[in-house]
Amino acid sequence: MYREAPDNALDSGWRFFAGIETQRYVDDPENLAIYDIQTIAEIDPDIIPILETPWPCAFERESAGQAFAESDFSFEPED
Repeated sequence: MYREAPDNALDSGWRFFAGIETQRYVDDPENLAIYDIQTIAEIDPDIIPILETPWPCAFERESAGQAFAESDFSFEPED
């Protein structure tokens, strides 16, 4: 999960991925959806303690049930 600058007043800036998506998969808008952050927190309450972290930030974990750790995710565009 990572947080970037919100796109609008209703956007939290959070983006959630499983971590196994290919770039081709992510580039297809049919594979993405917008959800209320509360919905995501109900699915995985482990995210709640880090939701107030200001952007830019990123967190990851190896598997469900493990704690999230800060990630070295790069917010710079790749060349």
